[in-house]
Amino acid sequence: MNTNKELNYRMYLQREEEFIRTDLKSEFSRYDDIKNGDVKKVKENFDEIKKNYYKGKGVLSDNPLRNNIYHLVVSAGIIARVCVDAGLPHDESYTLSDIYIRKADKAKTPEEVINLIGELQLDYASRMNSLKKTNTISRHVSQAIDYIYDHLHEPLTMETLAKHVALNPSYFSKLFAKETGITVKKYISKAKINTAINMLNNSDYSISEIALSLGFSSQSAFSSVFKKYTGLTPLKYKNSDNYKRIFS
Repeated sequence: MNTNKELNYRMYLQREEEFIRTDLKSEFSRYDDIKNGDVKKVKENFDEIKKNYYKGKGVLSDNPLRNNIYHLVVSAGIIARVCVDAGLPHDESYTLSDIYIRKADKAKTPEEVINLIGELQLDYASRMNSLKKTNTISRHVSQAIDYIYDHLHEPLTMETLAKHVALNPSYFSKLFAKETGITVKKYISKAKINTAINMLNNSDYSISEIALSLGFSSQSAFSSVFKKYTGLTPLKYKNSDNYKRIFS
C-alpha cells in the first residue's frame, strides 16, 4: 500500500494548522521518570499535561473516545516495555498494561480515558519505586524468575529452576530465598495465584480452564492453593468484594 499521497496531505494539514508534535526527548524523559520510579515527578508531569492534553498529540481517530483509547494503548505498550527493561517482571508489566487497556475499552467518555492514562503512569511508577527499594537481584535469580513466568503452565519445582540456572539446588534455594525474601515454592505459588486472579478478572475462562492452564493437577488442587493465599475459593473470590484485588 502506497501511503505517500495521504502522508503528504496530512503533513500539509499539520503545517497549515501549525501543529507541532511533542519532541522525542521530552516524551522519553517522562518515560524515564516512570521507569525510575519518580512518583512525585510523574504526577506533576501528568497534572501539567492534563491542562492541555491534546497539545502535541496526533489525531488517531475522528471519534474523541476512540482517539484517547488509541493513545492509551500506545502509551501502555511503551511504558510496559521500558519498565521491563528496567527490571519489572515482564509478565507483571505486560499483564498490567492489558488491565489498563481493557479498562479503557470499557470507558464511556474521553475524560475517563485521560484519567486512566494518569492512573496507569502512577501505577507503573509506584511499582518501579518499590522495585528500587528491594535488594539487587542476581543474574541467576533473575533468570529463574523469568523462567517461572514463562512456564506457569507447567508444574514447576525448585530442582527444575536450579538446573535451568546451572546451580546446585541447595545453594540456589538459599540464594533465591535470601534475594526475594520468600522460598521458591511460595514465589511460584504467588505468581500462579496472581496470574489466576488476572484471568478471573479479565477473561471468560472457567475455573477448571484456569487451573489447567497454570499447571495444577486438578481444579481442587488449584482451589486449595488459591484459598491458602487469598482466603477464598476461586468461585467465592469472583463473587466477593475482593474481586479485581491483586494478591501481594
